[in-house]
Amino acid sequence: MTDLNNLSVNELQAMIENAESAIKDRQAGQRKEVFAQIKAWAASVGVTVEIHEANKKQKRKGAKVAAKYRNPDNAEQTWTGRGMTPKWMRALTESGKDKSEFLI
Repeated sequence: MTDLNNLSVNELQAMIENAESAIKDRQAGQRKEVFAQIKAWAASVGVTVEIHEANKKQKRKGAKVAAKYRNPDNAEQTWTGRGMTPKWMRALTESGKDKSEFLI
């Protein structure tokens, strides 16, 4: 085994990348073996199996929310009223103005 303390940062990074690649390759090989076993077991009892792999995580699809407030000094700056209050809105409310003044 290599003494990691004697390797440069670039060598360590290359080693990490090679290890990650090897792990992915092994996992892919194991996955293929398991799929083959499942198909063989299913065939032994007269059943066919279709295996669908989920390659990507499903993204949460939320509806877009229309802007509710607009900055009077810069019409391009808007806010939906959700999440953190933008700096421009905070500055306006701290100066004594009410949010309702900036409704679209």
